[in-house]
Amino acid sequence: MRTIELTYPHTLGLEELPETVCAIGFFDGIHKGHQRVIKTAVEEAGKSNIDSAVITFHPHPSVVLKKGVQHVKYITPMKQKQELLKQMNVDRLYIINFNEELSKLSPQEFIDHFIIGLNIKHLVAGFDYSFGHKGKGNMENIHQYSRNNFDFTTIDKVTMQDDKISSTKIRQLLKTGKVDEANALLGRPLVTGGIVIRGDQRGRELGYPTANLGLHDDVLLPRKGVYAVKVIYKNEIYEGMANIGTNPTFTEDREDLSAEVNIFDYNNDLYGEELLVEWHKYIRDEEKFDSAQALIEEMEMDERIIRAYFSEQS
Repeated sequence: MRTIELTYPHTLGLEELPETVCAIGFFDGIHKGHQRVIKTAVEEAGKSNIDSAVITFHPHPSVVLKKGVQHVKYITPMKQKQELLKQMNVDRLYIINFNEELSKLSPQEFIDHFIIGLNIKHLVAGFDYSFGHKGKGNMENIHQYSRNNFDFTTIDKVTMQDDKISSTKIRQLLKTGKVDEANALLGRPLVTGGIVIRGDQRGRELGYPTANLGLHDDVLLPRKGVYAVKVIYKNEIYEGMANIGTNPTFTEDREDLSAEVNIFDYNNDLYGEELLVEWHKYIRDEEKFDSAQALIEEMEMDERIIRAYFSEQS
């Protein structure tokens, strides 16, 4: 998959661009609804024997459009989004820098520059996709702006148990720790990647050595608590448990969250290594214990519960 980053105005010429069938959207999460949009574009491209493409944006439009929003945490940060799109056999990825200048383009200017101007011959989007200044362009009036240069397909809402699958819904579920329900909407486990950094090494003293993940500040984590996780390291998959929190038994007035993972039946040094953590099941909230021994006993119980959970799933 070829990735092309664009700002407005881009300088790409039609003569240097292949004809494509393109899916367009922000696609945070690449959940089952997004997957239907993207797969439709890939399938249509195959039928027409041309390249498939995806247009996405960075940063999230709310950073530009909503005053006071300085930063957004993503269900799928860009690196992970690229990997997922590659797995879906997308040929080209256009990442458009969303800035104030772009937000002021009229629907016609947007279509002329980023759809017709990128040699897109068939555009695929969800029913609620909008474009142009204040979202005045949408999939109901897009024919007004196409200049008969491209076809388009609108994907109806994708539901699960009569509820629309959406990034907003997934965020709500993660906020309450319901990672298993969020995973059902994603169609795969939520994954967080990070480099193992040095922590206070207290876990080793407690008999539960942990890998402390150094996380980029744009990563969206589930709510604080203990989780059943799987850890992917060098193409091997391990079961384990993770804690998101501030470690209140040993620290007070700490606000920054850490993500620490205990990998079952694994003891090698992982400092500096990259791990992928799959979040499978919320077990309990983070608690402050009266003693280290009380914490150890609770962790032993967590381990038994999580091992049993994964045994039932296999």
